[in-house]
Amino acid sequence: MTVKHFFKIGHVPTLVSSFLYFDISFMIWVILGSTGTFIAEHLGLTSAEKGMMVAIPVLGGALLRIPMGLLADRWGGKKIGIIGMILTMVPLFWGWLLADGLNEIYALGFLLGIAGASFAVALPLASRWYPKEYRGLAMGIAGAGNSGTVLATLFGPRLAEAYGWNAVFGLALIPLFIVLVIFCLFAKDCPTAVRPTKIVEYQRVFKRKETWLFSFFYSLSFGGFVGLTSYLSIFFLDQYGVDKVTAGDFVTFIVLAGSCARPIGGYLGDRYSGLSLIFWLFIGAFAALFLVGILPPLSVSLPLLLLTFLFLGAANGAVFQAISEYFMKEVGLVTGIVGAAGGLGGFFLPNILGMFKQWTNSYTYGFWLISATILTAVYLVAKLQKESARNRRQNDEQIKTATIPK
Repeated sequence: MTVKHFFKIGHVPTLVSSFLYFDISFMIWVILGSTGTFIAEHLGLTSAEKGMMVAIPVLGGALLRIPMGLLADRWGGKKIGIIGMILTMVPLFWGWLLADGLNEIYALGFLLGIAGASFAVALPLASRWYPKEYRGLAMGIAGAGNSGTVLATLFGPRLAEAYGWNAVFGLALIPLFIVLVIFCLFAKDCPTAVRPTKIVEYQRVFKRKETWLFSFFYSLSFGGFVGLTSYLSIFFLDQYGVDKVTAGDFVTFIVLAGSCARPIGGYLGDRYSGLSLIFWLFIGAFAALFLVGILPPLSVSLPLLLLTFLFLGAANGAVFQAISEYFMKEVGLVTGIVGAAGGLGGFFLPNILGMFKQWTNSYTYGFWLISATILTAVYLVAKLQKESARNRRQNDEQIKTATIPK
């Protein structure tokens, strides 16, 4: 397997279109996080309300990922992607022209979840064009669209400071429309993709424990990634007293590194073992977040958070490489289920940090609770590895027994 050969097979225009669709959608999905410090100041929000504000879009994305994954399986990823981008324009217009209260922010934030649900459409649309040995890399490249966060955190605070936070929603319509045109022109559904023909076939997916284990793993890797992305600007402002634009720049730097790590995680998962990679990446994320919970000086906290995002970003790619080993026919639905779990993780994380900050006047226990949960996942990954190895040995023995002449 070589990267050079990878670009000679499959369908590169669809891969690029899927990346752009996910990229711009992810930017819009976390737009409340990038402008959250301005909105919180304007509305005078408490720590808990800040956490809820940036978490609501993640919840909306989590709840919508399963139906969008199902619809993409049934009707095609291109059609559902186009519909998703058109519907995403609704909360952007609302935030630009009408929103000026906390309840309105919560409501339009939930609708921004439509953009977050693009995950369940973009990844299967791109990966179905590639054979098994390249699927992890294809998903990693398309999934690197979470780098859209960089656009939000880099430009959002600056535009909000110059024109007001409402204007940021209106300006986001411009790149969304451009990507919509590109997607319409170049994206294409794979004509040979294997898709489920009956809804009842999906029942077996829900009965497999691997579905729920991967959902838990992704709720920590992606949930940690998007949850921290949404909340870190508030954390830097509250904990270290940096200004709003500088806080956004810190988040941009950290998220960019984590986004670049995602395709690397998929690539390494293709070459080695996705589960083994997840095991070591989670150990790294546990250690880094535990140390962040000590609340060291900014000069120490910043590189620790950078390491956290590198570990979580690579784990995002590794999780879906591992999923491709367990699921083939139902990849769209499984992507939706696991993606929804990732969204739920991203919903709880800002709320955990916000509530512990309000209850204890410290972020320490919030970070430690998250790191302890990641440590639990390390144990479950190790257990799944042993079970998979045992099943492979049993299958090999059965094959040997069947081939012995009688």
